[in-house]
Amino acid sequence: MPARAYWQGQIRLALVSIPVEIYPATRSGAAISFRQIHEPSGRPVRYEKVVPGIGAIDHDDIVKGYELSKGNYVLLDEDEIEAVRLESKRTLELVLFVENDAIDILYYSKPYYVVPADELAEEAYVVLREALKRSRMTGVGQLSVRGQEQLVALRACGKGLILEILRYADEVNAATSFFRGIGTDKPDSELLELAETLIRKRSGEFNAADFRNHYIDALKRVIDKKAKSKGRRVLEDVEEPAAASRGSNVIDLMAALKASVDEKPRSGAKESKSKAKSAPKTTSRKRA
Repeated sequence: MPARAYWQGQIRLALVSIPVEIYPATRSGAAISFRQIHEPSGRPVRYEKVVPGIGAIDHDDIVKGYELSKGNYVLLDEDEIEAVRLESKRTLELVLFVENDAIDILYYSKPYYVVPADELAEEAYVVLREALKRSRMTGVGQLSVRGQEQLVALRACGKGLILEILRYADEVNAATSFFRGIGTDKPDSELLELAETLIRKRSGEFNAADFRNHYIDALKRVIDKKAKSKGRRVLEDVEEPAAASRGSNVIDLMAALKASVDEKPRSGAKESKSKAKSAPKTTSRKRA
């Protein structure tokens, strides 16, 4: 468990307060970052703050500005911004409870583990966890952290509780603006049955460890190979995928679905325990 908690305080449910600590549930371990390097000298590139027509300026001369219109700014100093920051409260009050699938997946942003702060808090913590689990409900409230107010959802997860930061309504684009041009005609029943058969055939348990980020793996191999070459330029051979031909090679949807249904599972893929039965029950969030 990380040494430093993201937030420490108490969850309040009416007159009941539960001391808890919140820790990040995810990490950014897959991404590879690069620095820009000046090739002739081999030194990293640094950036200066510049003003057009003036040149480089001192950091102390910089203030923040909000653009009202093109070239028209309202200037704010740090004291004015700090004055409106919310006081970091140590209480998360659950003000609303909704069914687990009532919050659209688009609103979920980042998960955190919630753990009891000490042994005395564990009893009330377990009661809240089991109540949420048995009722299949999610608690909603607002958390004040680092001067800003975050919308959050709290739900049961195995032996513990998960808190998820939610996006506010103005942070989510309405799906209707993207799906407006999609037709409403019902698909052919035989095509639909084939698609459902294919889904059932490939259904199973999800395990994130079964999947790899092949781009990151390949990039690490390139970096490792070049590092061992003592600075010489080394590029791995990359096979270019053949360009798909058009026109005469268009595959009929019906034939493609039938071929997919008859296809044997690929190496490493897990089949459902019983092809005749429907897909295993899983908990999923409502989508737009």
